[in-house]
Amino acid sequence: MSAVHEERHIQADAVWRICYLRRLTLNTEPIVPRNITPRGEDYSRWYQDVIAEADLIDSSPVRGCMVIKPNGYAIWESIKDDLDRRFKETGHTNAYFPLFIPQSFLSKEADHVEGFAKECAVVTHHRLRSADGGGVEPDPSAKLEEPLIVRPTSETIIWHMYGRWIESYRDLPLLINQWANVVRWEMRTRPFLRTAEFLWQEGHTAHATTEEAQEEALRMLNVYRDFCYEHLAMPVLTGVKTANERFAGADETYTIEGMMQNGWALQAGTSHFLGQNFAKAFDVTFQNAEGKLEHVWATSWGVSTRLIGGTIMTHSDDTGLILPPKVAPVQIVVVPIWRKEKEREEVMAFADAVFARLKGKFRIKVDDRVKMKPGAKYFEWERRGVPLRLEIGPRDVKNGSVFCAKRTGGKKFGIPVNDAFEATLSEHLDGIQAALLAAAIERRDSNIHRLTSYDALKELVKTGGFALVPWCDDADNEAAIKTDCKATIRCYPLDGQDEAVGKKCFYSGKDATHMAIFARAY
Repeated sequence: MSAVHEERHIQADAVWRICYLRRLTLNTEPIVPRNITPRGEDYSRWYQDVIAEADLIDSSPVRGCMVIKPNGYAIWESIKDDLDRRFKETGHTNAYFPLFIPQSFLSKEADHVEGFAKECAVVTHHRLRSADGGGVEPDPSAKLEEPLIVRPTSETIIWHMYGRWIESYRDLPLLINQWANVVRWEMRTRPFLRTAEFLWQEGHTAHATTEEAQEEALRMLNVYRDFCYEHLAMPVLTGVKTANERFAGADETYTIEGMMQNGWALQAGTSHFLGQNFAKAFDVTFQNAEGKLEHVWATSWGVSTRLIGGTIMTHSDDTGLILPPKVAPVQIVVVPIWRKEKEREEVMAFADAVFARLKGKFRIKVDDRVKMKPGAKYFEWERRGVPLRLEIGPRDVKNGSVFCAKRTGGKKFGIPVNDAFEATLSEHLDGIQAALLAAAIERRDSNIHRLTSYDALKELVKTGGFALVPWCDDADNEAAIKTDCKATIRCYPLDGQDEAVGKKCFYSGKDATHMAIFARAY
């Protein structure tokens, strides 16, 4: 990677400017084609171009915050709906807790406050007043007795409430999830991957035993893994974080790690075994079956709009966005085509009939804009990642069929509008979903390299990929590698740790304690 490309990777707000210049909506005049930077030329710029051309976000007046436009928010809704179903199937219920957290709450768990202190936004006043020079300013008389923190995560306030709700073992387990926004004052931001404010879900559970809590943390990790494979077609590795990378206040942090097309890692979700740390900090106890008081055991787990960024970088190409059918806001777009005005009526009637037949079974849209040529429509829907495009012209009407194009490529083909029409479309969408997953798995597996020397890791970092290495757990050595070549331990994979027995650490030469995955990461 060149120095110029490296610099672009750390540019904070370039995409906001791009999106400001490229305001694309379904009601605009024909789109002027813009070149998307090829992945091999500049992966960071390519990612920004794909987002801008797919009309997923817009610039915000607040630095590092994004306006998620309908196209982008629909992807989040799909993620939210499917995950919410999975959570409820595993016994969890939804609730909501305040956005503001008393500052003193973050001081009750020492590791937690240390981990988030530099990212917190603080509210100090509750009212404004007119300023002498014009505008407004905080009213000195409205200063809060205790500052409030805009939640970076909700463990502290939730455990305060759990202290009120939990009295007996009969109240356990308590399994609650929250869909919310959080604020972490990031200095360097990148759309969907790292923003000052983002949308997420956070599960918080309380249990009577450590075994139950540990089982819960792993259960939810597997829920995330299955969701990524099945819904996003994004294969992830499951593992446990090192102490350096562990969530602040957790005894253990489990992670799902995806490999992006440039070989970098993306932490796509985490599940934490919190032990009794928060229960003790907030004195959350329960009376067990023998009548004795015990502190409860806890977990927390979450994924965010970062999953949208991961999906984009896993599947998209140099033409633009590619979305798996299960998450695509529009799965099928119908494009009517006519040359003469007298053909328009019969083509539109057929297109409307196809739409009426498929509506409710698929997420479908008819692009009936008159002032835009078919080629421009194809271009736009390709860049928006729609999996299937159905073209209908006068000849198709006469044949009682549609002409179909897949976003993933290949020759166009005809589909008769007969009794098997819906089933045929479903088969093609399922085929696209499966093909995207298979391609991502092959790409990931072919870029996991077993290395035995540190020099080999430094070379791998330049081109991208995951390094699976024998490792002797050492926080200082871990930090030194990160400083030297920017590779971090993404996880100790949950499977295959027996392989470390009898091997020497690839860095220190000492007896290996783990098999570790190293990579550059977002």
